Amino acid sequence: MDATVEVRAAGRSDAVMLHLIAAATFPLACVGTAQEDIQQHIDEHLTVERFREYAADPDRRLLVVEVSGTPAGYAMVDLARTTNVDVLALVSTPNTVELVTFYLLAGRHGSGLAGRLLSAALDEARQSGAESMWLGVANENSRANSFYDQNGFDRRGIKTFMVGSAALTDLIRERRL
Repeated sequence: MDATVEVRAAGRSDAVMLHLIAAATFPLACVGTAQEDIQQHIDEHLTVERFREYAADPDRRLLVVEVSGTPAGYAMVDLARTTNVDVLALVSTPNTVELVTFYLLAGRHGSGLAGRLLSAALDEARQSGAESMWLGVANENSRANSFYDQNGFDRRGIKTFMVGSAALTDLIRERRL
């Protein structure tokens, strides 16, 4: 029997599942970061309650990719137009939205699911009327940067991203829609 892949909108009832995926995947993005800083970030920004808040926010879209009904990853798109002046100085248009998070469970890397999830996230951005989508990705995360290179996200510059007390260098990447 072939596996069925579905990308669907996540809601408040998915908060526990989203937290568990985030807790498992966020550390993969933080190459060389101390475990206590990673845990602090998870405890502050990726809790069950935070995911309930994100799901209730009309400007955010939470998407889950599932294989035969089993969650394999998620993405969060902030459809509110970006107001961060550091980001706006780097991207090509102020009519841009952020791909806030984009994670697949480690066992699903290389499976093609990321492309399906990204396509759905880009569709959300297009439907909002945005002209581009931007994201920040750890400079040291070569696997993720390779994926974004292959999927048309141009490198625009860098900014600092705090994970606990650690200041990480994030590449700002943008894709026109």
